[in-house]
Amino acid sequence: MLHADHTPLTLRAGALELILRPELGGAIAGLAWVGEGRRVPLLRETRADTDSVLDMACFPLVPFVNRIRGGRFSFHGREVTLKPNMAGDISPLHGQGWLGAWTVESCNERRAELRFDHAAGEWPWAYEARQVFGLDENGLTLSLECRNTSNDAMPCGLGQHPYFPCEAETRIDTEVLTAFEIDEHVLPTGEVPATGRYDLKNRAVCGQGLDHGFGGWGGTVLLTDPAWPAPLRLSSEQAHFFQLYSPETGGIFVAEPVTHANAALNEPEERWKELGLQVLEPGEAMRMTVRLELVR
Repeated sequence: MLHADHTPLTLRAGALELILRPELGGAIAGLAWVGEGRRVPLLRETRADTDSVLDMACFPLVPFVNRIRGGRFSFHGREVTLKPNMAGDISPLHGQGWLGAWTVESCNERRAELRFDHAAGEWPWAYEARQVFGLDENGLTLSLECRNTSNDAMPCGLGQHPYFPCEAETRIDTEVLTAFEIDEHVLPTGEVPATGRYDLKNRAVCGQGLDHGFGGWGGTVLLTDPAWPAPLRLSSEQAHFFQLYSPETGGIFVAEPVTHANAALNEPEERWKELGLQVLEPGEAMRMTVRLELVR
C-alpha cells in the first residue's frame, strides 16, 4: 500500500495521458490526447501549481451529489445539519470526498486505485470510498464506490464532476426527459419537460447560461468539437440523472453523471428511491462506473 503524498500520478495508454492528484480530492488533473505533434486536452487543462480542487479537471461526488437545501435533512428520525463547504454558496454540496486527501492503494502505467476514509462527524456516518481509474488506448473507465462502515443505515449517492473545454462549435447530444428549474441559489423549484432551452439533443453547449439538473437521462452523452481527434462519448449505466453547468462566459462546461437529483435529501424519504437516492445498510456498498472514450 502507498500513502497519500503530493506527487501527481501519471497513467498512459496509446496516445492518452491521465494525471491524478490523490491528495487534492482524489481528482483528475488532466486527460489529454498526445499525438501528431500536438496535445489536445479532452478535459480542461489544470495548472500544475494550483492547490484548489475547483481548478481540477474532474473530482468525485460522494456520498451525495449537488446541494442540500439549508444544510438540513432528516433520516430515520435523525436530524442532520451540515455547514456550507464552498465559499460563495449557502448550501453544502458534493459530500466530503472532493475536499479530502485520498490514499493511493495501487498504481501502474494504466491503472490506479485510490481510497478515502470518512469518520462519522458532521455527516454522522462512517464510510469508505474507492476510485479505480483504468486507462486504455480508447478512453478512461472510472469506478466510484462507497461502502457504509457505520453501524446504522446511511443515505448515499454518487457522481463525477468533469470539466470540458469548449468553443462555439462544441456540441452536446443526449436524451433527457425532464429539467429541474432553479432559484438564485441553484436549488430546484420544480420539474418541467426538457424542451426549448432545456433540450439537450444535438445543440451548442458552450456559453448557454445553464446550471441545471435533468431527470430521465438515457445514460450516454456524445460531445463533439472539431479541435478534438474524435468525438467523445460519456456514459454510465448507474446514473439516471444528469447535471449540466454551462456558464454564459463560455470556455468550459461541466457534464455530470449523477445517481440522484439535486436536493433529493430534502424530499420526504418515500420519494428518495424515485429521485435516485439509495439507503446503504451497515457494510453495504453502491458503485457507479463512468466511461469516457473517443468514438473513432
